[in-house]
Amino acid sequence: MESNELERFEAIMLPHMDAAYTLAHYLTRNDHDAEDVVQEAYLRALKYFDGFRGAAGGESRSWLLAIVRNTAHTWRHQHRADTLATEFDEELHSETVAHVHPETTLLREAARASLRHAIDGLPREFREVIVLRELEGLSYKEISDVVGVPVGTVMSRLSRARRRLQEALRSEQQER
Repeated sequence: MESNELERFEAIMLPHMDAAYTLAHYLTRNDHDAEDVVQEAYLRALKYFDGFRGAAGGESRSWLLAIVRNTAHTWRHQHRADTLATEFDEELHSETVAHVHPETTLLREAARASLRHAIDGLPREFREVIVLRELEGLSYKEISDVVGVPVGTVMSRLSRARRRLQEALRSEQQER
């Protein structure tokens, strides 16, 4: 790959690394696995970048997130037994958060855990569209390009995902 093409890749693709990681994290449900998926996705994107004719912005983000999605699904099939492991959350035990009031921390973490649990409980096709729309802010058209389904299907999946999230959170709230 020529140096000007590598510079073009970096300029167009690197700004989307956070979005790639967020999607990978929700699809793999693990920080380290998400990092591996993103790394593999960027390697694939670099390998096929000479065929990419888009520019910076929405086209490049959709193209990259489609690669991340496909890489995550491939990874999941290859590492199915590893997905049951629970990760140690260093942030919860860090000394830097010791100065925060314990009740505030507990309530904040409980709310995050509830939302994470509700999202994790969604079927894969709902989980990926809700992450792409609500966390990454992609348009319906961009999600359609990433997931490879018509815009109407994206809208339907989002509606059903939101409804299921509301039901799960409401149910959890009532159990308390």
